[in-house]
Amino acid sequence: MSVKIILLALETLLLFLFLVPFPVICSGNLLGIIVSVILLLITANWTKFCGIISKIWGHGAGKFGLIFVGALILAGIIYVSILSVLMYRAQENRPEKANVIVVLGCQVKGERPSRMLRRRLDAAIKAMNDNPDTLCIVSGGKGDDEKISEALAMKNYLLEKGMDSDRIIMEDKSTSTYENIQNSLEILDQLGMSHDMTIVTDGFHQYRASLIAKAQGVKNVTAYSAYTEPRYLFTYWVREWLGLTHFFLLGS
Repeated sequence: MSVKIILLALETLLLFLFLVPFPVICSGNLLGIIVSVILLLITANWTKFCGIISKIWGHGAGKFGLIFVGALILAGIIYVSILSVLMYRAQENRPEKANVIVVLGCQVKGERPSRMLRRRLDAAIKAMNDNPDTLCIVSGGKGDDEKISEALAMKNYLLEKGMDSDRIIMEDKSTSTYENIQNSLEILDQLGMSHDMTIVTDGFHQYRASLIAKAQGVKNVTAYSAYTEPRYLFTYWVREWLGLTHFFLLGS
């Protein structure tokens, strides 16, 4: 089997991994689809592509441009590789003992948590059982297409699973991860508690959530990570690279 056929098979598989989350469409799978298609076109037309590169290389400005583009691609690969290591480490950062558990909301369908949110709540139940004296803040406001706030849907789910209502505090105003953390910190201030927090969210999201928390003065951030369905993992992992880049550039 030729190298070209192997590469085409791998690139087709990569494209499939970004197509399989449909109808979910976000920056993660759009970028993945674009890159996959470009790689497929280059590999399928390798001889023609090499001829074009040779012609460009024959000119001084073209040679400089190719070196510059190549350096950018290499830097990008190194950058996302480092991000991936940091993301993986953040999702595995379990606390010895949690000060407070903060569950980050996501989509509610009608009055019920979406499948992704249910998995976050299942991770929150694990965190609450492991830390039986710890309070849990469920954080998430009400979207335009939601009948109730994410916080209320989360609290109802936890109560259905037998969690003690006295341990659950609702924060139902936030519309972003930054506000999730900010509003939860205000609750901790009102309770006179330390700002140390254990965040419950999907594993791919833990690193950025921890950075947002630390930017607001939280010194110790730990994690209980929810299970992410494999068909969504590549898409949301790439989207998180973009979200982290946005955070590094704009601080939000």
